[in-house]
Amino acid sequence: DSKLKTVYFGGGSPALCDLSVLAPVLRPLCGDETEFTVELHPLDVTADKLLQLKDLGVNRISMGVQSLDDAVLADMGRGYTVDEAERAFALVKDLFDNAGVDLIVGYPGDEVKGEGKGEGEQWNFKRLEGWGLTHCSVYSLQNERGLKNVPDDDVVLDRIKVVAAFLKGMGLERYEISNYAVPGYECRHNLAVWRGEDYIGLGDGACGRIGRTRTKFGKVETVSAEFDEKERRLFRLRTREGLDASGHPEWEQPLAEACKNGLLVKTGEIYRLTERGMEVCDSILADLV
Repeated sequence: DSKLKTVYFGGGSPALCDLSVLAPVLRPLCGDETEFTVELHPLDVTADKLLQLKDLGVNRISMGVQSLDDAVLADMGRGYTVDEAERAFALVKDLFDNAGVDLIVGYPGDEVKGEGKGEGEQWNFKRLEGWGLTHCSVYSLQNERGLKNVPDDDVVLDRIKVVAAFLKGMGLERYEISNYAVPGYECRHNLAVWRGEDYIGLGDGACGRIGRTRTKFGKVETVSAEFDEKERRLFRLRTREGLDASGHPEWEQPLAEACKNGLLVKTGEIYRLTERGMEVCDSILADLV
């Protein structure tokens, strides 16, 4: 099949580029079944820009909202308020049924306290219900700026639990550690990566995987056949589909220990993360590598 299964323009600022120049290349490669995602910053959302993207063949939008608190958005330097983000997303939904947002948990001062009905409860989830989300990515803060007063891991995990519970109440199921979707709206591009499929990464910060070749930040590396097989299989543990451990007797002991500790559940040869296991998935994977 010569058609691409998915196309994903990420990094938060594709709208700063004129993607229409790629139309002659992309249109012949995309079919009716191609999932074509573009990430947008709320300030880049205009009716004209959305129409241009739709004309290019884009059929999925991911908008980086990051926080539902105006003071935190200002400290992040995002340049918009929650009201403005909501209006931008409404424009998106007018043209794109398949649309979601990204949120960050753990930024200093960004408290998560349930439904946000009371004084000072900044994350007003009840308001988010009206946005019409089909997808939501929830990430913990990567403190690359050296921010002070960042909450510890336990606090962040507790806050993510609150977010997860609310999203579930909105009909968004957790299909991967950081991702939630209305059934049928899971991001096919990311699922392909986690299922161990090949993908091409283009750009300075992009990663790719073709056969045993890995590309990352412009560098190319060839890995062993054993590493390749393990990596592709282990990625599945992050998803609700789980890890098929058949053929790897060396994984039996650490997986059994994780089950004993309530981090995994086993069905046949398939191991799936529990809610607690999702919190410590990286440590489970480290025991298997």
